[in-house]
Amino acid sequence: MNLIRPYGDTTGDGMVQLSFTLPIEHSKVAEGAAVQLANKMGMDPALVVHAKPMGEGFTFFVVYGRVNHLVDPSTVEVVERDFPLLTPKEANAAIKRSLRRRLVVVGGCIGTDAHTVGIDAILNIKGFAGEKGLEYYREIKVVNLGAQVSVPQLVEAAREEKADAVLVSQVVTQRDAHLLNTREMSAAFREAYPAAKRPLLVVGGPRFDETMAGELGVDRVFGRGTTPGEVASFIVHKLARSKEKAS
Repeated sequence: MNLIRPYGDTTGDGMVQLSFTLPIEHSKVAEGAAVQLANKMGMDPALVVHAKPMGEGFTFFVVYGRVNHLVDPSTVEVVERDFPLLTPKEANAAIKRSLRRRLVVVGGCIGTDAHTVGIDAILNIKGFAGEKGLEYYREIKVVNLGAQVSVPQLVEAAREEKADAVLVSQVVTQRDAHLLNTREMSAAFREAYPAAKRPLLVVGGPRFDETMAGELGVDRVFGRGTTPGEVASFIVHKLARSKEKAS
């Protein structure tokens, strides 16, 4: 076993930094409450290194302290990339070869989510992290519906555009809104399409767990830092493989 412990000042000292907000006015009592919470979470000793009022009746804390917990990396479950990364030129060639038409992608932010930064980073030609977005791909037609799209609107747009893939970005996560919205979306597509005709369903956002695709009823979940090239490569890989199976 390769057990490891957090690193702070020296190797294996178990020091960690934790931030949280408590619904209490900033005071010495509030700081004591923050230390008490940290102790109950296994930090001992714990030191409040930052405390700041966050509006009336709330205080934000940063606590630094030692934990005794060990981590076993061999038991960690993650979603490894199981498809090759393609350049735009390679993706275009693969689409032309397998579909013999342009691949159609419909995207947007569903529910009350008005944060389009994520979906725009993937779809818009400007892209993200030095990579061009899907609009740059000659063989991909992009329909970006923008923010606050209802699930029925998304399904209707996908049907109208004959979408091969639907991309949904979710940033708003209060009360697990991103999970509820995703489940509602996947259920609506399963009701509206026969299984063989349903477009690929891809969701992404900073708070998603990439291992939850099956539970959420989608084909893929992408987390923070995902690039347009990764999304394009996944869609092309999945659709090309489906085409091969069908033929």
